[in-house]
Amino acid sequence: MPGSQRGSITAETAVAFPALVVVLGTALWGVSAAAAQVACVDAARAGARAAARGEPPPEVRAEVLRAAPPNANVSLVRDPATTRVVVRAEARPLLKGLFPPLKLRAQAIAATEPEARSPMPRARSE
Repeated sequence: MPGSQRGSITAETAVAFPALVVVLGTALWGVSAAAAQVACVDAARAGARAAARGEPPPEVRAEVLRAAPPNANVSLVRDPATTRVVVRAEARPLLKGLFPPLKLRAQAIAATEPEARSPMPRARSE
């Protein structure tokens, strides 16, 4: 009877390997999407701090876009009390048919410094 199980490990491996690849791909997609969300949060926080200090809007946008994921949109609003920065991005998987793109959004609000209390018009960066 020792020959009756011949090749069973090869067959089991052939069945298990595609499942392992799918699980690994899903895990990598989750990690990359989480990293993109963290980048959006960090970019929004840095932008809110910079805008609340009174830095010019073009410099704030440039700083936020450097820290944000590629193709991110930035919205800045500063009034006498608060400064708000919203970063929107889309995380796209490497294999487009396997996962849908995720829409990411992060917002940060900071108290406007007394020296920077002049209102900033609502602006968007595409």
